Amino acid sequence: MDALDRVVKPKTKRAKRFLEKREPKLSENIKNAMLIKGGNANSMVTQVLKDVYALKKPYGVLYKKKNITRPFEDQTSLEFFSKKSDCSLFMFGSHNKKRPNNLVIGHIYDYHVLDMIELGIEKFVSLKDIKNSKCPEGTKPMLIFAGDDFDVTEDYRKLKSLLIDFFRGPTVPNIRLAGLEYVLHFTALNGKIYFRSYKLLLKKSGCRTPRIELEEVGPSLDLVLRRTHLASDDLYKLSMKMPKALKPKKKKNVSHDTFGTTYGRIHMQKQDLSKLQTRKMKGLKKRPAERITEDQEKKSKRIKKN
Repeated sequence: MDALDRVVKPKTKRAKRFLEKREPKLSENIKNAMLIKGGNANSMVTQVLKDVYALKKPYGVLYKKKNITRPFEDQTSLEFFSKKSDCSLFMFGSHNKKRPNNLVIGHIYDYHVLDMIELGIEKFVSLKDIKNSKCPEGTKPMLIFAGDDFDVTEDYRKLKSLLIDFFRGPTVPNIRLAGLEYVLHFTALNGKIYFRSYKLLLKKSGCRTPRIELEEVGPSLDLVLRRTHLASDDLYKLSMKMPKALKPKKKKNVSHDTFGTTYGRIHMQKQDLSKLQTRKMKGLKKRPAERITEDQEKKSKRIKKN
């Protein structure tokens, strides 16, 4: 049994806070990622993990020691590290003769591997190889996906979802124009995925809208899809299930038409319009003859009832 599983009832306040952080929440925390180096990782794979960690900061954990494991054969070590570091995303780098320069990226749900995709590195340009000014740490990037494969092919659609979760960063309520300064571009073409990162420069254009230029800052990767381990539809739906407290409550007696106009139904008791108070005006005053006729009608009604 794992040491973390043995903790049932905390004995100290610190342990209590630690367990409360790991409990399911209505609004989950930002997804952290762990980057693990395999037992036979070469210098290229090691540098890729370091560069991805530089992009992921401060929502990432980099393990510098080598770990002899094979994610597609045995996933216990990944699940142990995810529970230890409280991460729901992982990237594993390895290198061997059969699969050189290998990257495995995947989701973790409830401290178990949900799905993962294996990618091969064919070309790599590091952050330090491009001598340009870099974006500050923790900058939220803009993600761009180009290519029909990301919308048509099932494996590429899962890869797109995985990359969005990996690089999206925190959810922000407001955005300012000067904060849009970093772009991650993914292109699927001819069976390859081209990963490029750019710094967005706002130049003078002579009008209110600035002129935009892209400056490559690195890293740059040419990837090829190798193996996939995708979750079943039932398990994937379970991981995407929304708590009842977060579901929008249905509003009764409210409807919308095709143009977006809102209609509401109001339930009211039957009103006696004869007792409705109106504005008093001289022109609306009853004449003596009208009063006499009304009194006579009321008397006749009483006689009929009797």
